[in-house]
Amino acid sequence: MLVIEAKLKGSQNQYKVLDEMILTGQFIRNSCLRYWMDNKDVKRNDLQKLCSVLAKDSNFPWVKKLNSQARQASADRTWQSIQGFYKNCRLNLPGKKGYPKFKKFTRSVEYKTTGYKLSPDRKKIEFKDGFKAGVFELWSSRDLVWYSEQQISRVRVVRRADGYYCQFLVNVERKEAHNFEGNIVGIDLGLNAFYTDSDGNAIENPKYLRKSEKRLKKLQRKVSRRHEKGKKPQSNNYHKARKQLARQHLKISRQRKDHGVKTARALIQSHDLVVYEDLKIANLVKNHHLAKSISDASWYQFTQWLEYYAKFHGIASIAVPPHFTSQNCSNCGQTVKKSLSVRTHKCPHCGYIADRDHNAARNILAKGLEMLGAIVNSTEGHSESGGDPKATGESDLWFGNSNIANLSHLYERRIINDENPAS
Repeated sequence: MLVIEAKLKGSQNQYKVLDEMILTGQFIRNSCLRYWMDNKDVKRNDLQKLCSVLAKDSNFPWVKKLNSQARQASADRTWQSIQGFYKNCRLNLPGKKGYPKFKKFTRSVEYKTTGYKLSPDRKKIEFKDGFKAGVFELWSSRDLVWYSEQQISRVRVVRRADGYYCQFLVNVERKEAHNFEGNIVGIDLGLNAFYTDSDGNAIENPKYLRKSEKRLKKLQRKVSRRHEKGKKPQSNNYHKARKQLARQHLKISRQRKDHGVKTARALIQSHDLVVYEDLKIANLVKNHHLAKSISDASWYQFTQWLEYYAKFHGIASIAVPPHFTSQNCSNCGQTVKKSLSVRTHKCPHCGYIADRDHNAARNILAKGLEMLGAIVNSTEGHSESGGDPKATGESDLWFGNSNIANLSHLYERRIINDENPAS
């Protein structure tokens, strides 16, 4: 799957029509949720039938303007939230189970295969349902002309602070050739440095939110000054200030994403095995002294991009438990307790001295290799006994979609390096 995003260029009247389409999708979603709350044993097919009932209801004439498949997609969103709630209940997860909620500020509506038409050069799109939004220009750095309309399975219209966008979900297999050289690395995510690897290299933490805090505070004060309590609707000046603040937050989120994508891709392209910590971000941000810095670092988004690029490069990306990676000595294995403020690891048992994050990265890599060895041994055991060769026990980490034969390159390169220390 590949998602290609393009900005929609049209008139102000067309943008108002897009808002109506988005609100209609929100109305259908909330109506489906109410139907599920008021009735027992509701299934996905019941929500699909409800879409047809709403379209025929004379009290809601705007519903039938929306394309039938777009109505079904809104019902599917409701069913996905319901399924997620059921799943959390079955697993008996601690805390809140994610009971579905009514949406008030929906920002997107989704089409399937009908209701729109692309121009032959893929530079324009026309929405042809009852709303008659008309023709929009598509501004994108990616060219859709290489893909047929049959490959596009979803089209989603998204409203953001700086305009309207169209996302195309393209059914295409994405693979990139990877040159296996036996390079392996473990990374320790941090706040002083974005990450430190097992070779001692560190990537600077960009701290986009911290750098933009002064402007954010100024824009937030402007919004507060122009807000009149109890007045509905608010003034045009208030909405202008609100949109300026929203665009600044959008800029910061895009900066984080751009940094995460480029850093993850560079790391995957230059290594054959990447090991990182399986951090529980929700628990870490409970520390109110570090919550803002942890959120600003966007570790979760970075690890998601690591897994994404590892999949179509065909290499192993392993998440390991972070327990004691900072406290244990990577040289002798002894535990050396230290507080978070101590940034240098000094082992009294073997005399090994290293940066705290570098020591942790070495421990993370060692854990990853240990897990990898267990996976390979498990695979070989199954193969010899005539069992399923895919039963590798990788339930908590990505490995199943990788080509396990590529691991031989790691082993062969290690032998070559051991025989030729100078290289």
